[in-house]
Amino acid sequence: MQRRDFLKASLAASAVAIGSSATAGVTTQPIDTRKVSTIAFPEKKPLITYSDRPPLLETPREAFTQAITPNDEFFVRWHMPEIPTHIDPDTYKININGLVKQELHISLNDLKTKFEQVEVTAVLQCGGNSRSAYKPVAGGIQWGSGAMGCAKWKGVRLRDVLNRAGLQRDAEWIGFNGMDNAAYYETPNFIREMRIDELDDHVILAYEMNGEDLPYLNGYPLRLVIPGKYSDSWVKMLSNITVTKDYQELFFMDVAYRVPDNDCECESPDEKYPRTKPITNMNVKSVIGWPTNNTVVYHNSHLVVRGVAFDDGHGIKDVLISTDDGKSWKPALLDKDANRYAFRAFRFAFKPNKYGKVNIMAKAINRLGNEQPFAHEIKWNHGGYKYNGIDVVTIEVV
Repeated sequence: MQRRDFLKASLAASAVAIGSSATAGVTTQPIDTRKVSTIAFPEKKPLITYSDRPPLLETPREAFTQAITPNDEFFVRWHMPEIPTHIDPDTYKININGLVKQELHISLNDLKTKFEQVEVTAVLQCGGNSRSAYKPVAGGIQWGSGAMGCAKWKGVRLRDVLNRAGLQRDAEWIGFNGMDNAAYYETPNFIREMRIDELDDHVILAYEMNGEDLPYLNGYPLRLVIPGKYSDSWVKMLSNITVTKDYQELFFMDVAYRVPDNDCECESPDEKYPRTKPITNMNVKSVIGWPTNNTVVYHNSHLVVRGVAFDDGHGIKDVLISTDDGKSWKPALLDKDANRYAFRAFRFAFKPNKYGKVNIMAKAINRLGNEQPFAHEIKWNHGGYKYNGIDVVTIEVV
């Protein structure tokens, strides 16, 4: 398959129909009964499929038993349906313009040969990951817990590219635009902005993912990587970087991807909170990869619970496991902390000594002492963003 003809080879897949009734303003566990599609998109294994245009694919729970998510199992989230079907890596260029001393048109080869190469291992997570836990239904894709993944991203520092162009004195904002477009001309483009003072050496323009060219559906040939931040800011298929003095009012900055601007980041389904703020840093979260829901195990068998935990870059200190519905907690064994922005894999061995349904719960705690709350402690917001309730998997002991 040629990358330039990628979407010509893509097969349509049906979205999973989801229905729910709900009590206003509460949260539960994310829906975990969706089936993996029988159809695979190019460069991907069969994944949970919500849409083929734009592509919306969720990683199954069982992939989250290791620190790195394989490229062919990595989730996919696009906002616009018109994605280029032809990208020639030999002619592709990223444009740097606006309040710079010298406009640049940089090729992939330039990025790989004329700048210092860097790599960062970081979690990419949609702000709506686990949205299906919100009741009543919040607007947006009703993701389970698989709108996330962790990869080794390789590229060049954004700061180095901007330094090559030279910033003018009054430069304050950086805008990022990709190649995807809306099907309807009045729909705003997916453009994101960040303040120049938010830059650090971990913000990169990545062309590789886990030692390979970026998969087409994950942003080939170049995407922005901002470790610790939700993925709405990780613009894919980058085409243009524009430096400005003033903040540009944009739909995806000023309307979408925002939560109530109060301590609980919550509101009533009947009355939205009047002030909002953008979702930015990820909160602490863990997901059990194995066993999955409804796994059948033998009484007193040796069972090893495996999963991953992460936060916005402060690092995971502990993961606690409960097998008695939260009455008591025991520490899981943590793998070596590879990178503060990465998944930290954990494992916990026990012998199930109770017949019937058993709930396995995982709670992550970061180095600041922040820990995952119980689902009932998380309040509702209209976008269904930032859910991080204690993860629960129910098994059957026979």
